[in-house]
Amino acid sequence: MNLNLINKVAIVTGASRGIGNSISQVLSAEGVKLTLAARSPLEEFSASLPAESLPLSIDLRHPDSASHVVDATLEKFGKIDILINNAGATKRGDFLTLTDEDWADGYALKLFGAMRLSRSAWVHLMKSNGCIINIIGIGGRTGSAEFAIGGSVNAALMNLTKVLADRGIKDGVRVNAINPGSIATERLQTRIRTFASENNLSHAEATLQMASRLNISRFGTPEEIAQAVAFLASPQASYIHGSILDVDGGATRTL
Repeated sequence: MNLNLINKVAIVTGASRGIGNSISQVLSAEGVKLTLAARSPLEEFSASLPAESLPLSIDLRHPDSASHVVDATLEKFGKIDILINNAGATKRGDFLTLTDEDWADGYALKLFGAMRLSRSAWVHLMKSNGCIINIIGIGGRTGSAEFAIGGSVNAALMNLTKVLADRGIKDGVRVNAINPGSIATERLQTRIRTFASENNLSHAEATLQMASRLNISRFGTPEEIAQAVAFLASPQASYIHGSILDVDGGATRTL
């Protein structure tokens, strides 16, 4: 399928690894010009992409970072068509041991970073009839004792997606979200290795057991999330608006 994304301009946050890295590769292969934002260095990755890209090593927890990303994108490419809010890992742990600093850090990047970038890019997305795709997570739908920060941040970002979609009807900006389930990123691989060590299992056995405990047949791949992003960013999805797509192997069973 031709997604008609050639020469579109996208901002991808959290682009240095995992899902954001895969999103960047898939969009670049579709001919999208990219601004890549992450705290880690991105020059080598940027140089490996087939389409033109701008690497920005930046901490989106800082209030002025969003406007810097938008300004740099406009200076380099002259427009913004797509915003992918992907950045933001939150600390897991016992609710009673999580500190105020842990909570503030979790909200600063994933929720406030996405909010500020959406606000800064909005007028430019209006000009291009562009779109926003928020990468969130199924933990916002189903509460988990060890995921108090992430779950509440994800729930807030899902609500923000609906808010922006409501505004986007008038302004011509499509806004959707993807909730990844258990995706085989570096973070998940670390959890699998820890589980294998604690239970004297091989990596393969630990992977199967962890997936089984979640009542799914397997873990997903970052590429599967990236392909969903590319579709939602394309004109092929022009009537999809305000949707929150669970890409989780069937883990979410609630309505």
